[in-house]
Amino acid sequence: MVKPRVVETDHGIQGSFTVAVYDQMQRAFRDRGWIETGDIIKHSITQGYALEVGPGPGYLGLEWLKRTTGTRLKGLDISPDMIALAEKNARDYGLADRAEYVCSNAATMPFDDATFDAVFTNGSLHEWAAPRQIFNEIGRVLKPGGRVFISDLRRDIILPMRWFLWLGTTPKEIRPDLITSLNASYTADELRELIKGTQLAFCTVSSNLIGLTLFGNKPNQ
Repeated sequence: MVKPRVVETDHGIQGSFTVAVYDQMQRAFRDRGWIETGDIIKHSITQGYALEVGPGPGYLGLEWLKRTTGTRLKGLDISPDMIALAEKNARDYGLADRAEYVCSNAATMPFDDATFDAVFTNGSLHEWAAPRQIFNEIGRVLKPGGRVFISDLRRDIILPMRWFLWLGTTPKEIRPDLITSLNASYTADELRELIKGTQLAFCTVSSNLIGLTLFGNKPNQ
């Protein structure tokens, strides 16, 4: 039986120490090939102007920019500390001219309708206090025919994979946060129910041993 979901946070990752530790973890994931840039590209998100929701230190989107041509990225994060770090990392990547970051709540995005060719995010869904509202905002700012890719952990992960993630997460100071994130994440069935009646109802939900993926093309209107 799957344990009930336990809410983690709705204010993002704040504070210089926590942000620095999270940055170390994400860099380690990047260096091991554990971030999902390849999955985004496999889902044909390879061109145009993309929005990344909850970019944190920015590695997912910056790797996407590095692996695509003529693309641009807007990152939206609720944490000003993460925005500052993502901007620094964009400069370090030499991609500051293609990446811009905005500090705002994803539930009320400061963008016009049909602005983006694609929207993607990894690891932020479980933190959203109002996921259905954010799904509607994503649908609103996505162009007709645009693609959406949302991935996150799954709460019903089997014990061996939980231990694999625990041991592979460095630095060790961040490991307790991994557990709270797992406990706050959704199951595939919960996510399918969650998108019903929203502007992302056209999406499909799939799962693997570790996480969930929601993907779809917004219908042309």
